[in-house]
Amino acid sequence: MSAATPPERPRVGLVEDDPVMGGSIVQRLELEGWDVTWWRTGNDAVAGLARAAADLDLVICDIQLPDMSGEAVFEAAARQPDTPPFLFVTGFAEIDQAVRLMRCGAVDFMTKPFAMDDFLKRIATGRRSARPGLRPKEYVLGRSPAIQHAEDLVLRYAAHDLPVLLTGETGSGKEVAARLLHQVSARSHEPFIAVNCAAIPADLLESEIFGHEKGAFTGAHQRHLGYAERAGGGTLFLDEIGDMPAALQAKLLRLIESESFTRLGGETPVPFRARIVAATHRNLAPGQSTGFREDLYFRLAVLPVEIPPLRQRPEDILWLLDRFLENAVARTDTRIRGFSALTEEAALAYPWPGNVRELRNRVDRAVALTVSEWIMPGDLFPDRAGMPAQPGFLPLADVRDAAERRQIERALEQTGGQVIKAAELLGVGRSTLWEKMTRLGVRT
Repeated sequence: MSAATPPERPRVGLVEDDPVMGGSIVQRLELEGWDVTWWRTGNDAVAGLARAAADLDLVICDIQLPDMSGEAVFEAAARQPDTPPFLFVTGFAEIDQAVRLMRCGAVDFMTKPFAMDDFLKRIATGRRSARPGLRPKEYVLGRSPAIQHAEDLVLRYAAHDLPVLLTGETGSGKEVAARLLHQVSARSHEPFIAVNCAAIPADLLESEIFGHEKGAFTGAHQRHLGYAERAGGGTLFLDEIGDMPAALQAKLLRLIESESFTRLGGETPVPFRARIVAATHRNLAPGQSTGFREDLYFRLAVLPVEIPPLRQRPEDILWLLDRFLENAVARTDTRIRGFSALTEEAALAYPWPGNVRELRNRVDRAVALTVSEWIMPGDLFPDRAGMPAQPGFLPLADVRDAAERRQIERALEQTGGQVIKAAELLGVGRSTLWEKMTRLGVRT
């Protein structure tokens, strides 16, 4: 992107059934630089806030709505995480109700009719100062709302020192999320130590994590510092924590609670300063008969993040293909222009059982084997050559949305984030483009 990325537009949700007043507010706020989502009924607002509460800086809500009260909308929103501030618009007879709502957490109220300049001042004062997940740069884990929600959580958790538990299928990107958490935290200058609990034999895992003293067991010819000690003040990432032996689970629990450990064969406690981030593809929650300690689960899952599988976020497939292709081509002298349209269609229709890891491996293999400037379906899926089409295609709406999102993002990148110029490139009106960007979750 040649031009500097413009600052992200502040976002407001408007709950107003009056078309004249609602249209007037939307028009003025857009002129003032706000991105407005307008709901005309309470039910629409409740549904919309359940999906986008964290993305809003403020909600402007009328108390009298055709299907429910504004108070009911507020109560429903308050049960969601990341509830945005509410400013209520009331009639004179509803002032007592508005005052009660302020006691319950609303930031302000205004009585009708009101002066627009005063209204704008109240909005500027009432909006939240820092929206969760707000960042000056683009998302790095993906483009789908599902993975962006997970990334928002990672960025928010980075400011804390509590344990984080990453859950998700094998290959979905849990370690990538853990490394991002480390990189954006205050511990980024300290080590990031990754331990795969399923890859180390059970009889060696304790020594590898906690270390041992000389003579602790046969073959222990010198002191060995374990991963917990080598992590220093950084991050200790315990992958596949669900495969940790029961005896070692108890010792890990003591490590978390006492913030210290003892090397095998040692007597002196060693302080533990690192942050623990764990990951698992299993459901370790109590009642699942996994054999995992319930008390340890609750200590690890203080800050949980679920990484969704790739099949549930088709918007990321083409983005990941381009990203991995760029990385793969940079390691070779091969001239490859990109993926053919047929290959992109095949990738969108494929269920990706191995998730992001499988996608990356397929791209690496395709770059190594292709003899064309364009990667064709047979290059990406050589093991499926000649196979008949299988059921389980993505809905056409999902494929269309992914294609539109990708094209809009390309236009915005080419125009330096200028929506009007991007709309011209795409051959649509500015309002049409804004509507599509809002629906598809595209940000400038």
